[in-house]
Amino acid sequence: MLDIFNGIRDDLLIVEEELKQILETKNPLLETSTSLLNAGGKRLRPALSILGAKFGNYDLEEIKPLAVALELVHMASLIHDDVVDDSMTRRGAPTVKAIWGNGISANIGMYIFAKSLTLIAKYEDNPLISKVSAHASIKMCEGEIQQISTSFDSGQGVKDYFIRVKRKTALLISASVQLGAVACGAGRNIHLPLRRYGNCIGMAFQITDDILDLEADQKDIGKPVGSDLRQGIITLPLIYAFGKSGQRDRLLELARQVEKDEGEVQEAIELIRDCGAIDYSFKVARKYIEKSKRELTFLPDLPAKKTLYDIADFIDVRKY
Repeated sequence: MLDIFNGIRDDLLIVEEELKQILETKNPLLETSTSLLNAGGKRLRPALSILGAKFGNYDLEEIKPLAVALELVHMASLIHDDVVDDSMTRRGAPTVKAIWGNGISANIGMYIFAKSLTLIAKYEDNPLISKVSAHASIKMCEGEIQQISTSFDSGQGVKDYFIRVKRKTALLISASVQLGAVACGAGRNIHLPLRRYGNCIGMAFQITDDILDLEADQKDIGKPVGSDLRQGIITLPLIYAFGKSGQRDRLLELARQVEKDEGEVQEAIELIRDCGAIDYSFKVARKYIEKSKRELTFLPDLPAKKTLYDIADFIDVRKY
């Protein structure tokens, strides 16, 4: 868990235990797979749901099923991402796909997502929770389909990128902090600014993730640097470089090339770095971070508010 979650550490540990219990199974195949998923992770979504709940009539028992469900949705999406991307490692450990292959992995993802539905169903008296979580799940799938269908397509623009990032990443983060407040009875004057805050930090989180794919140490991010380039994922730094690189034609050629050796990946990374694309992308991420902080000014001054500020700052400087 991140140090910035110290104020809610005890509650997060309880949510963590609940997550493990939900994933317990007598099926040895499922048990092996879910134990891999339980290793590591920032638990950002459960933490955000707890923090959002602090602005309502806080009750851990009321928020716990939601916090676990949101993390399960995230876990299921990671399994499917690894199948699509043919990823063998995540956070430095073998993926479920690496151990069991595509068919079993896809079904394990569905199993975990189905588990999340049983928890969301507990909020039948609060239809906004099921409505927002269903919307986020649908849009996540649309974002993934968009990403797959546009792989190696250098014709994508910034608008296309933002739409995809909002669907794939920002909406679930936004839903986490908003629905935490909703579950504990907070009104629209609270949960709508939280939703907008979550959307902004979600956008910034994905942009910084795309930067780290080009800049970070492999040991920190748990996957090979340049993975997006290998998979044909067109990210914000690459889109900027298409317009600014002095060797644009060569960069376009490399981006469209389905098979790249290590030297070609490193060449593309250098071309992206040399034209200022990393600095530009950081500036865009920081605009979202500053916008997220402005949304917090609408909220009462509770300890949770400071933690939300700290999360925004962490996204700006994170190395993993």
